[in-house]
Amino acid sequence: MSNDSFFYPQKMGKTMLLGLEEVIGKSGVASILDLGGLADLSQNLPPATADKTFGFEAVSQIHQSLEQQFGPRGGRGLALRAGRACFKYGLKEYGSLMGITEMAFRLLPLQTKLRVGAKSFADLFNKHTDQKVRLEETEEKIFWHIERCPLCWGRTADEPICHLAVGLLQEALYWVSGGKVFNVEETACIAQGASACTIEIDKNPLS
Repeated sequence: MSNDSFFYPQKMGKTMLLGLEEVIGKSGVASILDLGGLADLSQNLPPATADKTFGFEAVSQIHQSLEQQFGPRGGRGLALRAGRACFKYGLKEYGSLMGITEMAFRLLPLQTKLRVGAKSFADLFNKHTDQKVRLEETEEKIFWHIERCPLCWGRTADEPICHLAVGLLQEALYWVSGGKVFNVEETACIAQGASACTIEIDKNPLS
């Protein structure tokens, strides 16, 4: 499909496409994939395997096509919603692996849950994909640094564009906290020339 050397597992590619499908429908996904020169994917969703063959270029191209089709603002809103939708499919595939569906995890105090959840989420990407995530923490915030990011792979932009990751983290926090909403914002992006895509998460919920 491409000659790039960094990949997601096929089932993570599938998770992303299922999340998108929930937001823009099957035909919407097909036209996005056609636009991005990935028509073969619209015929068959990737298999739910751990094979690391879903290239970063394809991930990035899907996001770029979303913006081309719906405009930057529309594409951004849809990518956020798709990220949120992706979470439940990801939870089905990876929840028990991360230990976040265990009762022991659910009973932890909220701040401990945020810390443990963020670490197991980062470990998932670091161990099972070519995406590299580094966590940093202050009293008030968790910083989610994506040091090798598929969402903006090979792109340049004037503002942060990794909206799907923001949506995914929003939904993860909502789920982990039992329905609370947190401020999650991408403040730096490799596409803008930063060394990492940085997403800031407030530790205290808005609601």
